[in-house]
Amino acid sequence: MNKKILVTQSSIPTIEEYIEEIRHIFESKWLTNMGEKHKELEKNLKEYLGVKNISLYTNGHMALYIAIKSFNFPEGSEVITTPYSFSSTTHAIVQNNLKPVFCDINEEDYTIDVSKIESLITDKTVAILPVHVYGHVCDVERIDEIAKKRNLKVIYDAAHVFGVKYKGQSIANYGDISMFSFHATKVFNTIEGGALVYNDDEKRLVLERLKNFGINGPECVDMVGTNAKMNEFCAAMGICNLRHVDNEISKREKVYNRYLERLNNISGIKVSRSSN
Repeated sequence: MNKKILVTQSSIPTIEEYIEEIRHIFESKWLTNMGEKHKELEKNLKEYLGVKNISLYTNGHMALYIAIKSFNFPEGSEVITTPYSFSSTTHAIVQNNLKPVFCDINEEDYTIDVSKIESLITDKTVAILPVHVYGHVCDVERIDEIAKKRNLKVIYDAAHVFGVKYKGQSIANYGDISMFSFHATKVFNTIEGGALVYNDDEKRLVLERLKNFGINGPECVDMVGTNAKMNEFCAAMGICNLRHVDNEISKREKVYNRYLERLNNISGIKVSRSSN
């Protein structure tokens, strides 16, 4: 049988470290609904990423879906995005009864071509949903300029840029809201999971209610939500993995440098380089 050669594998702590982290869950029997591990991971991620607000979700897709829904855009409105992304990005738009309008990417880093965005704006456009790609960040300044000029919201799919800084600050501090994926394939994972990062303090209440059935108090459900809460076991995995994420990033950098070394001078192959 041929052995698979994997490009990368999911990062996980030792079984001993994880067992120690989940011991409290077995003692408390609090398995979900924003328990102690959930709160601890939120706190740790805020510090690591250098952001003001963060909300955790069961996966990145539900996080992005809720991010879009939280703006309550009129049905049929248009969202300018990129076709160069995982299908989840487009699905989150369509599931909110909005129309995705695809903008081409640039040839250098495969992020959205900002020179083509304005030509796609119509009277139905409500938002721009760019995607940071392979650690490359979008032209956030130009996107911000366009959005402010045209009164549009900016929602970033930041699944590929965990921990990336741009001009000295977290890339998650740009735009109105950014979505991170903590899927098992990501450099930082919670097995399955996701997060939304945002600067507007008032946004938290609606984001938290949308992931928890619209609940607004012990006996009050005054909006339609869904169930997108991160459970305690996934949060515990995140707490463990966050301790080791810098080492995981370093390991991937070594792999990247080996690719550069071996592929750099081969005719016909273009190697993507990050300038961040």
